[in-house]
Amino acid sequence: MSVIQLTRRLRTPDRPGPGPLRDGQLRKLDLRIRRRVDSLLVGDHRATTLGDGSELAQIRPYVPGDDVRKIDWNVTARTRQPHVRAHVAERTAAVWLLLDTSASMTFGTADRRKWDVAEGVALAVAHVGARRGNRLAVATFGDRDPVVHPDRHGRRGVLGLLHALRREPTAEAAGATSFAGAWDRAAQLVRRRSLVVIVSDFRGSLDWRLSLLRLAARHDVVAVEIRDPREQELPNIGTVWLVDPETREQLQVDTRDARVRAQFAESAVEEREALGRIFRSAGVAHVVVSTSGDWLRTLVRFLQIEKVRR
Repeated sequence: MSVIQLTRRLRTPDRPGPGPLRDGQLRKLDLRIRRRVDSLLVGDHRATTLGDGSELAQIRPYVPGDDVRKIDWNVTARTRQPHVRAHVAERTAAVWLLLDTSASMTFGTADRRKWDVAEGVALAVAHVGARRGNRLAVATFGDRDPVVHPDRHGRRGVLGLLHALRREPTAEAAGATSFAGAWDRAAQLVRRRSLVVIVSDFRGSLDWRLSLLRLAARHDVVAVEIRDPREQELPNIGTVWLVDPETREQLQVDTRDARVRAQFAESAVEEREALGRIFRSAGVAHVVVSTSGDWLRTLVRFLQIEKVRR
């Protein structure tokens, strides 16, 4: 099943989806993003070195220092001399998508919800991440029942993404998101060096820097942050109740007060700047896309110019 087919689902005003991804637009995205992603992924070519992999290169006599787990016992029994199996190093790429399915992702006051943008970002990454034998994996976090679809080649990896995207965030599964727990869990799941793309609004406590550092120490990590304009500034609409969709905490705010609106905007900027500092200190590439406007253009521009640490 292609990425284009995945986007052709029934949409409603409440669930508008990521927006139209026409064939021509996807082909353009494919060419432009591939130039960027090709420098991140090691797939699409055959290895010339020996190492861990699934393809046998040779069987040779055992020498001191060889991994005893690689001894070929059949050959050893026939020749009465220890032999080990040497494999062609695995050169296909592994891309892991970490999708935030917390209740805050259902929020949206502009063109679409944050979850709709997250869906589009996931499809774009899958479009370039699961091609030519490369592997794609998906793990969700932020709700009470996170799921994992292990890394699979090509179409099988995309099917795992499809199942993950159909599990939309709900208020019933709400709870405070543990980002530290999500990063620690990902570090256990992702065994070999991979490109890890985190798609989230990153709303909540910012006490997870050490967990992110541990994840980024072994893998290339890209953080795609999704924002809604109303999270950065309050409109003058009178007295309103603000509700945290994850903790259900409520706060009454008089938005007619200019000082309240200014303080809200200032606090929002400071909090997002603190988030950016965490990503920079961890060596994590960070891009912000919005529920308003063309999120895809922002993502493509980022993939063209941002150098991701290897």
